[in-house]
Amino acid sequence: MDSTTEKHWYLVQCKPKQDLRALEHLQHQGYECLLPMHKFERLKKGQWRIHEEPLFPGYLFIELDTLQDNWMPIRSTRGVSQIVRFGADPVPVPINIIERIRNTACPIEHELQPGDRVIVNWDGSQGMEAIFLTKDGTERVLILLRLLQREVKVSAPLKGLLRVG
Repeated sequence: MDSTTEKHWYLVQCKPKQDLRALEHLQHQGYECLLPMHKFERLKKGQWRIHEEPLFPGYLFIELDTLQDNWMPIRSTRGVSQIVRFGADPVPVPINIIERIRNTACPIEHELQPGDRVIVNWDGSQGMEAIFLTKDGTERVLILLRLLQREVKVSAPLKGLLRVG
């Protein structure tokens, strides 16, 4: 191993919605890359589904040696827009940030969070407002509904709920 290496991590800006393509093509060229992902739960067609997307959409990290790596092919790599620069030179990302990203497990995020205001759109109750409390099974939720001047916890179907805002 050569002792004259200057490896650092840099930030690569990807073309819109092409993070995964850029990652694949850079790795195929032999570059060490990091595309942190996070999982979240989203309501789709009345069911909760787990989705995964980049933690920093439009960006990925790449490890480059300032003395030995050829940086020229990066600009023309499919999915890559540019290496992020401040002035004329790319600025290295501190290694502690890379290590923290690598060592942090991201929990699954839920689309609806406890306390979110929702609109109830069921037959006969169009536009009633409620507060989301928690999931109650795969297709049901607990909501706090204001009925007859009191707040009542109700187990309700997930279909027909829309988050406000």
